[in-house]
Amino acid sequence: MLTFKSIKTILFSAFILLGTSILVAQNLESKIDALVSKQFSSNDSGISILVAKDGTAIYQKAFGLSNITEEKPMTTKHVFEIGSITKQFTAIGILMLEEQGKLKVTDTITKYIPDYPMGTQVITIHHLLNHTSGIKSYTSMPGLLNFAKKDVTPTELINYFKNHPMDFLPGEEYKYNNSGYILLGHIIEVVTNQSYEYFIEKNIFETLEMHSSYYCHKSEKILNRAKGYSQKNGVYKDAELISMTIPYAAGSLMSTSSDLLKWNNALINNTLISKASYDKATNGSYLNNGEHIQYGYGLQEGNVNGSISIEHGGAIFGFKSMGIYLPEEKVYVIALSNCDCQSPTLLTRKIAAVAINKPFPEIEDAIVLNKEQLQKWVGAYQFDEKDIRYVSVENHNLFIQKEGKQKKRLYPLSEDTFFFEAGFPKCKFSIKENNKKSLKIINGKNTKIAEEIEKAPPVEKKEIEVAAEILKQYVGVYELAPTFSITVTLEDNKLYGQATNQPKFRLFAKNETTFFLKVVEASIVFNFDENKAVESLTLHQNGTHIGKKIK
Repeated sequence: MLTFKSIKTILFSAFILLGTSILVAQNLESKIDALVSKQFSSNDSGISILVAKDGTAIYQKAFGLSNITEEKPMTTKHVFEIGSITKQFTAIGILMLEEQGKLKVTDTITKYIPDYPMGTQVITIHHLLNHTSGIKSYTSMPGLLNFAKKDVTPTELINYFKNHPMDFLPGEEYKYNNSGYILLGHIIEVVTNQSYEYFIEKNIFETLEMHSSYYCHKSEKILNRAKGYSQKNGVYKDAELISMTIPYAAGSLMSTSSDLLKWNNALINNTLISKASYDKATNGSYLNNGEHIQYGYGLQEGNVNGSISIEHGGAIFGFKSMGIYLPEEKVYVIALSNCDCQSPTLLTRKIAAVAINKPFPEIEDAIVLNKEQLQKWVGAYQFDEKDIRYVSVENHNLFIQKEGKQKKRLYPLSEDTFFFEAGFPKCKFSIKENNKKSLKIINGKNTKIAEEIEKAPPVEKKEIEVAAEILKQYVGVYELAPTFSITVTLEDNKLYGQATNQPKFRLFAKNETTFFLKVVEASIVFNFDENKAVESLTLHQNGTHIGKKIK
């Protein structure tokens, strides 16, 4: 029988536990708030963030503005275009139909699209799901912007890319591919005799009571719809308009952070598909040679500071998104932003790390080492024949550089352990018995080890000065693909190039028409027409790419 004293003890213990949990929640909230505030301010584009533990939200906030012109604050109820996060809905839809016996992922695509020109190759639904089909991705093909604002049917979109040469044989390589998911959406329509939009909204959104999720139509009035933005030279502008029949089953859906929690809960609780099907979607897949790749079906494997993750991001004109689920800790993080200039990917990863109490180091955590302590690690380190890194000291700071890449600063945690600006990966130096140095790069559960070699660092390319009058003629926008362009600007008599959804980098002159980047191994040549006016540029980076001047 409980005595008054034992009841007091129980109540006191419960009060202590409650107080502790409140303090933990408050501590988590303050840590996440601090991370977000570094990237998003109250008068800029916004973001909606949700963190869940065991399927229940433990943090949910919005920052910034949903409409910059009207100065409307972002809320957690705002609806965002989610871009390629759409792919997981398409993939799960395919797996639902497989479980219903209406198709198999081993089926060839010609079973459902008989006139698709496979030739002698066998392309299966599986190849479409995990980006190993070799089919040309339509978003990398020139000319798409010519009809990107027009509504097209899935068949018309497929006709646009189906006759182009394959990039590789099915199953031989992995290459992210939007065309595959266009084909998957069409297969859903063929099998169900329903539109992709109807299938997703009826079988997923309604079933899961995702009442704030939609197939996107630009003209449709939607409650709490966030406005999408881009940025040019630091100034916000309305995002480029595109018919949502173009992204279709590869990127056409809209949702909220709350609805995407319902979605993730449905996946992990096997509400829509079995555990076996979910495992197929999340455990990566294999190439023909047996090599494991991280991409499964609409989702991919990853890790957050050593913890296994299941994740996918999205990007579309005006919006970027990132979702991460940590199955061992049962933590889910989703972040939705309304400017394609603000990627939430790194922020989401840092929030996930904080939520599982494995935070990445921040720059303010770095210690100060003297020049001798830094100089100790200078040298060349070889991981394999294709991967050599050079460590150097400049202005009392340590830098590391991969051949052909940009120098990156390393921040010290101790005399032998350093980290990158992003907080990861970590670099750990050591000296072996033969007095040779070694370097470990630790990224979660993945570790690469390099040995010191005798090799001089690469000599930096030297630029020349070019008159501002010559540089002015290169300013403009150059289209390399329907959704990819390079904007060239002139600032303080210096030329800069900014590719779609990428940072702005300075272009250094090799001569009056040829420029190079110091951050990556790439160069740009400006081309003239017969009237000596700039008509295009040629980008030399992993091949040759022509960009026509459109503005």
